Amino acid sequence: MPGKPSKRAARKVTCEDCYFKRHLLCALALSEPCPTFRPNAAQLRPPQQLRFVFRQEHRARGAWAFPSAQEQAALYS
Repeated sequence: MPGKPSKRAARKVTCEDCYFKRHLLCALALSEPCPTFRPNAAQLRPPQQLRFVFRQEHRARGAWAFPSAQEQAALYS
């Protein structure tokens, strides 16, 4: 029936159902759920951190290095 609400829509959400409230991450004291309400579900997890991998330096001299004193003298002599 078009005018009759479904059982799912009839349930009112509260702050106690929020992921942030359940995990003690909420700092708001509101009488109704805030716009950041997220249901407390297992799929709400922070993204996995990227792994930091050190690069092997294959160059004997970096591109950013300054010329040595001998190389500078050879340039200006």
